[in-house]
Amino acid sequence: MKTVLVTAYAVNPYKGSEDGMGWNFILQIARSAQVIAVTRANNQPAIDRYWAEHPELDSLRQRIRFLYFDWPAWLRFWKKGPLLSMIYYYGWQLSLALWLWPQRLPVQLVHNLNFHNDWTPTFLWLLGKPLVWGPVGHHPAVPEAALRPFGRGALLKDRFLWALKRAFWALDPFLSLTKRRAAHVLCMNPSAARVLGLAPHRYTIVPSVASEPVSLAEMVPTGSGSAEVDTSEADCFRVLSVGRFVPLKGFTSTVRAFGQFHRQLSRAEQSRVRLTLVGSGPAEPLIRQLLAQEGLMDCTDIINWLPKHEVADCYRSASVFLFPSHEGAGMVVAEAMSYGLPVLCWDNEGPGQLVPPDSELRVPDTDLTAGEVQMARHLLRLFRHPDYLRHESQLARQRFETAFAWSVRGEQIRQIYAGIPGIQTS
Repeated sequence: MKTVLVTAYAVNPYKGSEDGMGWNFILQIARSAQVIAVTRANNQPAIDRYWAEHPELDSLRQRIRFLYFDWPAWLRFWKKGPLLSMIYYYGWQLSLALWLWPQRLPVQLVHNLNFHNDWTPTFLWLLGKPLVWGPVGHHPAVPEAALRPFGRGALLKDRFLWALKRAFWALDPFLSLTKRRAAHVLCMNPSAARVLGLAPHRYTIVPSVASEPVSLAEMVPTGSGSAEVDTSEADCFRVLSVGRFVPLKGFTSTVRAFGQFHRQLSRAEQSRVRLTLVGSGPAEPLIRQLLAQEGLMDCTDIINWLPKHEVADCYRSASVFLFPSHEGAGMVVAEAMSYGLPVLCWDNEGPGQLVPPDSELRVPDTDLTAGEVQMARHLLRLFRHPDYLRHESQLARQRFETAFAWSVRGEQIRQIYAGIPGIQTS
């Protein structure tokens, strides 16, 4: 069995998003290879605690050796906000490779796992081993209409970030070196392969998101959810959306689409529908204001934070997952499909690439106003036609089982490693 060096800036078994992806990818890699995993020092307490709480994973733990690397505190005091954090990450990547180089670790393959940016390089090629890079990708530019409610500052910030990405893609010599030296690149979606100019044989589409399987029994509401979500409402048509309250996630479209759907219902029907928003962030005041304008405050639950098992109850009690996000991925999409929830989203290279190809619930995002009207029509059809809802639910569950269970992602990685000359994993 070969040994793989995996570097992951963000690893935390108790968190979702980037941190949870890092943790789960490492576990999956360890099922077919010995792993030396390097991450930031601040992740060690959570990792040690998780191992202590899960002795049943001891055999897997024996395959993983964690190393911790970070700059001294006096060198990272300025790491604040997205831009400075990205500068720090760039420096961390370079200094990490220089720290690893003299150690001559006994590995046959190196894998730079996260952050999942296709516009910042890895320097692991300095180690002289076959390099796997990714999954990498980027968030597409958010449509101007989606940013308008958040003010001119939100538009300027998004466009500045896009200009920065283009500069890296075009001008960064180390990014060019990363592309040339990588034995294989894992791309989150086709857009990443396009901007990097990769030949077809040099990359594989590997979404960064996945989730654990949910049994049919676990899909039934337990009745023990939070007080804010009544899981006993068996006849309730609950529309769920989960994520940070920021412009990227499209919660303003969520509210407007649900509002148009709600206004098409009779009073009796309105009493059977609810909108549940799980998340927090700087856009919450605007979202609440929009809910009031749409007359939806009485049929909406806003939940800022829940422990993981209660978020699961939100999925169980929902009928459909409304997620008009403009991001390039979406962990919550995989989670929703694991519970058999139909996902109503934009037809983009983020969530639109994740949902079932045969689903009718992808909506063009070229005109947001028209798209929100179309989303409302989909909600109405799902509400009034149970057979259609069941069909879309079955598609979501099948899509999860074939493409978004963590075991599927682990098998993808194993096959990619095996295809690299001189690399063997069992």
